[in-house]
This record gives sequence, C-alpha cells and structure tokens, in this order.
Amino acid sequence: MTLFDGVYPFYLQQRKAAVFNISTIIVIVVFLTLACSFLLITPGIRGRARLYWTLRVLLSLFVGMVIVVVQFTGDWETGWVQANTSYKSFSHVQVNADIGLHIGLAGLNVTLRGNPVEQINETINYNEHFPWNFGADYDRSYSEGLQKGLPSPILYVAEKFSTQSPCAVHRQYRIAGHYASAMLWVAFCTWVISNILFSMPVLIYGGYMLLVTGAFMIFSLLSFATVRNSPMCLIQIGARTLHVAYGGSFWLMLAIGLLCFVVGVTIVAMHHLSLDLLKTFFDLRQDKAEECQEMPEVVINSHYVSKGLPPSQPSEINGI
Repeated sequence: MTLFDGVYPFYLQQRKAAVFNISTIIVIVVFLTLACSFLLITPGIRGRARLYWTLRVLLSLFVGMVIVVVQFTGDWETGWVQANTSYKSFSHVQVNADIGLHIGLAGLNVTLRGNPVEQINETINYNEHFPWNFGADYDRSYSEGLQKGLPSPILYVAEKFSTQSPCAVHRQYRIAGHYASAMLWVAFCTWVISNILFSMPVLIYGGYMLLVTGAFMIFSLLSFATVRNSPMCLIQIGARTLHVAYGGSFWLMLAIGLLCFVVGVTIVAMHHLSLDLLKTFFDLRQDKAEECQEMPEVVINSHYVSKGLPPSQPSEINGI
C-alpha cells in the first residue's frame, strides 16, 4: 500500500447492511404480498369464520417468513463497543468511534461509525461484510479488504475470524452456521407440509408437523450455540473490549419455535379432548341443523289416491 499525498487510499466498494439486505427485503415483500392478497378476500368470509381464517393465515405466514428471513440476517450474535482507536495503518491518528460486530449464519458484518461521523476531514461510516458460507472464501474477502485499505478496526476484528487466526473460531462458526441453515430449510419444508395437512383437512397430522417444525427450529439454535464451546479470543480495541451476545434473530427464532410447539400441542390436545371446538376454529364443523334435517315431505296427488292407486307406483300411472 502506497501513500498518495500523505493519505492512504480508500476505494469505493459495495456494502451490505448489518441486519437487512436485499434477500431479506425480497422475502418480506413476498410474504407481505401473500398476506395482503388474503386480506382482500376476507370480506367474502361470513361470521366468526372470518376471524378464525385471518388469525390462522396471518400467523402461519408470519412463521414461514421468520424461518426464511433469519437465513439472511446478520444479528444471530451482536456486539458493540465505543473506543478511541487508530483509524489507519501506520498512523498515530486516533478517532472516537462505535465498532459493531454482527454475526450471521453465512458470515459477519463489521461496522465502524465515527462519533461524530465527520472526523479528521473524513466521513467515518463503514459496514463491511465477510462471508464464510460454503462456496465463499473468507480469507480472500479479508485480503481484498487489506488491498482496499479498510480502516484498521475493521481489519482487526475481521482478522479474528480468519482461518489463520490463533483464535481458531472460523471453522466452528462456518460449520455451525451451515447446519443451522440446513435445519431451518427442513423446518420450512415441514411448515409447508403442515399447511397442506390443515387444508386437506387432517388436523391432528398438521399439529404433529407443527411440532416437527418447532423441533427443527430448536435444533438450529442448538447447532449455532455450539460455537460457545470454543473459547473466544478477546477483541481488544483501544482500552475497551468488544463482547458479543445472542442477537435478535436468535431470540426471535427461539420464540417462534416455542410458539410452534404450543400451537402443535394445543391442536393435538383439542383433537382428543374437544374435537368440535377444533373443527369450529378450522371452519370444518357442519351445522347441526343440517345434520338432523329430515327428508322433505312427499306431496301425494289426490287424483291418484281417489283411484285407489298406491303412491309408490308412479311409473305404472305414467305408462297408461
């Protein structure tokens, strides 16, 4: 890296958001479109069934959206620290900045935001992504960051997760994220199957598939949590230490997994204890008045009765 008028070069590059990216937005838009399409037809549903249909469909769409969205979010683990730190390599210039670390299933984001943003005649506001999913080369992304001249705090944090780092956490995060992602895709498939079973309708089997969906969600969390078994190196920035903790996506997935368990257990229990109530909620209970409805009255023509012909022989009368 060479100097240009005493300043180290910084090149423009494509940046990813720490939590939301294009894939996340596309998934949210797709599910919101499905929800809005359903809301347009709800006026055609009569009575209390409208409320039941709305609750079931919106809840199901929300569960499916969360399962897919968390695949692309970057806040399974997060951490922030504010510190005075050097801004560029081979320079003693110090800046006050907020440094953030956002870890997802497919990689991590390192955020550097000046406090204030404008310092040393520059705008300090960076958000860099380093992927480690299968098919991506983390070390190559890190090397490209070196060539681009990224700020020192970003490179320092990213170096902790490289394959050459003494911390040796790259392999654990990569494998844990891979298996957690695979289990979430299985959970999405079982979610689709549960909706198909509810629409057939086979309610108790739909409840069983919801339990399986919740189980795979919990398995994905356990898979990601295995990285805690590896000792994490201290990320010392200036005089402060950056600590990470489970983020919003982790806790959201835990809540949705428990919700699937609760709903699945409730459906199975109601199937055995109160089947009529369950059918009412799924708009499957037939009206008892229709079930007990008598056969319509048979009107006998008095002309045939006067001739002494039995009413059970209309075919002979027509043949005369």
